[in-house]
Amino acid sequence: MKNFFKLDELGTDVRTEVIAGCTTFLSMVYILAVNPSILSASGMDSASIFTATAISAGFATLLMAFLANYPVALASGMGLNAYFAFTVCPMVGTDHPWEVALAAILVEGIIFILLSFTNFRESLVNDIPMNLKAAISVGIGLFIAIIGLKNSAAVVVSTEGGIAMGNLADAGVALSLIGVLIIAFLAHKGAKGAIFYGILITWVLGMIAQAIGWYQVDVEAGVYSVYPTFAMSGVQLDHFFSFDFKWVAENALQFCVIVFSFLYVDIFDTVGTLIGVAAKADLLDEEGKLPRAKQALLCDAIGTCAGACLGTSTVTSYVESSAGAAAGGKTGLTSVTTGVLFIISLLFAPLFLSVPSFATTPALVYVGYLMMTQIKNVKFEDAPMSDIIAAFLAIIMMPFTSSIANGIMFGIVSWIVLRVCEGKIKEIKPVMWISGILFIIYLFVSL
Repeated sequence: MKNFFKLDELGTDVRTEVIAGCTTFLSMVYILAVNPSILSASGMDSASIFTATAISAGFATLLMAFLANYPVALASGMGLNAYFAFTVCPMVGTDHPWEVALAAILVEGIIFILLSFTNFRESLVNDIPMNLKAAISVGIGLFIAIIGLKNSAAVVVSTEGGIAMGNLADAGVALSLIGVLIIAFLAHKGAKGAIFYGILITWVLGMIAQAIGWYQVDVEAGVYSVYPTFAMSGVQLDHFFSFDFKWVAENALQFCVIVFSFLYVDIFDTVGTLIGVAAKADLLDEEGKLPRAKQALLCDAIGTCAGACLGTSTVTSYVESSAGAAAGGKTGLTSVTTGVLFIISLLFAPLFLSVPSFATTPALVYVGYLMMTQIKNVKFEDAPMSDIIAAFLAIIMMPFTSSIANGIMFGIVSWIVLRVCEGKIKEIKPVMWISGILFIIYLFVSL
């Protein structure tokens, strides 16, 4: 084990790596409760989503351990799952729209596998303006936060008044907002797994609220008991290999835009996370590059394909892996520990699935905040107007149109148009032209 993972060479030991792996798991285990909550909005079965999430996370993380030897864990990505459920599925309009979304993720994964053997993926990231990269993360953060607040009814949407404040006297609304403060406090104190513990504490407060009669169960109104279910469970995979390629054949252009949007967001998530975690664990080389980058990207791509086949949204590297790196994790043994814990969690599906939406809202809001911290990298002064307006449109169009794809589309198209107006047409890289043309064609077709 020491030789395979190069523990001595990297200055670590088994105990440190195992503790780091447990730390990473606690930091990202919230996805087992949050992902079923989000994807079930598309009509998918929650229990099957949980199983697919746990298996794909365990598989991809173990693959990262043995193929790339990095302390990086993978699971269904936040933002990408929201795009799956709240943008792609509504635009498809079939009885089982998630089958089309899963097909898009499978195609995305296959493309990524092919790109992982080239330098194109890294080049694609480098050719996108820095302002736009940061803005996309900010927009996704806002989008995720709004989804969380809507799930707990902390904000409500009406045709008359748009987005409005929910009823603060409602137990679920009040507890969801309290939960945000709990996670913030725990994070401030440096607690490992602050998001996970914040969910648990908010959930316990919900049980107390139900016991004293503040939180009242009304099954007909969709308000269920928050008391946990401790029964053991088996593996349920109702969405295994559930793909709708008939719709794809009839709506090829629309499908290309869906795949393209998945590709863009996944690229930013994966490359950014890998570099960030590697820097935290002091794994970058003297030139600041990531050794075995192709192996790591390949693990991400294979995990995405596996997740699609199992029935979950895009599997990607998790920034929460930095928590394990901060705890001393430097090798794939950290990932082995995290991956095994995800597999073990399959036995406790009923427990995770009984987590109420008001308890997962704080996690969504806090993850939204973490993604929004990229705002510091968005330049609104001393920058070309093309960079400024493109970033601004990318940020606002995601939450205001409930679509990550729309934010990316408005950002890219506006940047190209303004760059031409500025007389800087030579600065527009081929990948930006291709992206802009694809989005413009989609706009005309969808009108």
